[in-house]
Amino acid sequence: MGSTDDALKALESILQGSAAGPQTFAPNSRYYGLPTLTVTLPDGRAVACVARRFVPPPERFAPLQHHTVAQDDRIDNLAFRYFNDPLQYWRLCDANRAMYPADLTRKIGAVLRITLPEHVPAPGGGV
Repeated sequence: MGSTDDALKALESILQGSAAGPQTFAPNSRYYGLPTLTVTLPDGRAVACVARRFVPPPERFAPLQHHTVAQDDRIDNLAFRYFNDPLQYWRLCDANRAMYPADLTRKIGAVLRITLPEHVPAPGGGV
């Protein structure tokens, strides 16, 4: 299990290194490390928002395994199963080019990619 531990340590290092200063979002959030901006609306009101998040191409994510969608699969349950955190469902979306999470489990038999985040090497050099 050493290679999995190494991958997790690499992920932690990346998350800590990419986030300078206090963070608005938790490390498991898709918005972690993104700056907040202030936008002035036409009526003069200032509104806080998060900078746009650009999703890297899924090919940049190291594959771990695949999951075949079964009856009653839910995206949050799959995130918990594979990442031990139901709030990381967005990682499944990113890895499978899904704009809407429910699209991933809509078709029984669809094959989902389970991946590591960008810049985290696959344990043992890949699958």
